[in-house]
Amino acid sequence: MKSTLAESVDLDSRLEVNLSQIKERFKGSVDVAYREFSLGFDLNKKAGLIYIDGLVSSEITNTSILKPLMFELLQNEELKNMVQGNLVEKIKNCALPNSSVREAKTFQEVIDGILFGDTALLLDDFHTALLIGTRGWEARGVDEPVTEAVVRGPREGFTETIGVNTALLRRKIKNEELRIESLNLGRQTKTQVYIAYIAGIVNKKIVTEVKKRLQRIDIDAILESGYIEQLIEDAPTSIFPTIGNTEKPDILAAKLLEGRVGIFVDGTPFVLTVPYLLIEGFQSAEDYYSRPYYSTVLRMIRYTAFFISVLFPALYVALQSFHPEMIPTSLLISMAGAREGVPFPAYIEAFGMGVAFEIMREAGVRMPRPIGQSVSIVGSLVLGQAAVSAGIVSNPMVIVVALTAIAGFVVTALTDTMALMRLFFLFCAASLGFFGLLMGMLFINIHLMKLRSFGIPYLYPMAPMNFEELKDVFIRAPFWTRIFRPGLLSKNQVRGSSSKPSPSKNQRNEES
Repeated sequence: MKSTLAESVDLDSRLEVNLSQIKERFKGSVDVAYREFSLGFDLNKKAGLIYIDGLVSSEITNTSILKPLMFELLQNEELKNMVQGNLVEKIKNCALPNSSVREAKTFQEVIDGILFGDTALLLDDFHTALLIGTRGWEARGVDEPVTEAVVRGPREGFTETIGVNTALLRRKIKNEELRIESLNLGRQTKTQVYIAYIAGIVNKKIVTEVKKRLQRIDIDAILESGYIEQLIEDAPTSIFPTIGNTEKPDILAAKLLEGRVGIFVDGTPFVLTVPYLLIEGFQSAEDYYSRPYYSTVLRMIRYTAFFISVLFPALYVALQSFHPEMIPTSLLISMAGAREGVPFPAYIEAFGMGVAFEIMREAGVRMPRPIGQSVSIVGSLVLGQAAVSAGIVSNPMVIVVALTAIAGFVVTALTDTMALMRLFFLFCAASLGFFGLLMGMLFINIHLMKLRSFGIPYLYPMAPMNFEELKDVFIRAPFWTRIFRPGLLSKNQVRGSSSKPSPSKNQRNEES
């Protein structure tokens, strides 16, 4: 019976039959509420409301449904004298002061509406139900996102409510070309997923590919955007992310204005962006809110921190184990003295300290916030000092691991990737020294050049080279020099035509 009902069985004309069938589907669910009542103009005309407590606003239900149908219909002469065939249509258009009212003719339509937070109105002697928009569940307010803190710029971040998130995006992009399309994913969860793009800018092939990959998803549950990310990415076996994510409306708006596509998932503040390029990991929204000169310096610092975090332990192991002749004599003597009595080779030291740091970092993240930071800081100090005093590790190794850890927090978008790359390069250096390190770097470069994100080369605009777009890779050029959008992402490449700022002619004449 349930499988048959789940297909597309039409509603019965008898109210008691419809209510019993729906109660059978929700059997045992105490949060599903049923309210039977009589219409105000005819006490013999029965009706029923069905909704899920907690998903609907009781105020909306009482004021825009029950009150009009039970009391205000008494004064509506048109409804008193109407014929039976027009009752549903008249109630829909004349009696319900609600912005969202739609008809449903099958049990599955009614049940889906109830599950999404609507209230179903069933009338006796009619095969049609009305689904009334009464969604009003509790939601977190718009706060500053923790993962993307800025000194200058907007403080608002996305929430777990998809409607609020799209409204935040609309506030940033007031353009009728902004398209937001909807679909449901997950057999059991039926999670709402929105696709956002700007029709006049985006490459239509990218939008088509995004829709095709989303429609291929066949899974029980979509509980967070990470589910979708893992099911539509180009290289699922790569350690490099080919799909971006953000919690900030201004960052999403900037990416859509370059020709990218955003993917909203109900229940999470993280919005996916595609295509995603490697250079995006080194860019920050604050780069574009500050003047370009300091932003360029900060960007160079991020690149430097990335290479320190990834290569520094491997370089130390290679120099210590294979190429001590490349270390200045005085420094070599100092390092040898510091390692005196340490029972493990350099690569074992580096690996052990790296694992210890990851354990403390994970503990600091997972523990309650008031004690998480103190535990990670105190644990690092105590563990490092105790390890050196016990002769398990050397002082230089503690410095190397500490600098590596701090540098790893600079490029937060690639933190997971850097941790895995660090282990890979450490293995290469421990095996063959500088030669192994160079072979590992060559392997990573070849892998990066092969990667694609929705058809776009991962290393674009460095490979293939685009000199115009290099103005926003290693440096952050002024806005008046960047008049074109990324060529491979958008069909409308002209961003603007602002010229270099300068004093007006009148002002120059007055000064002269």
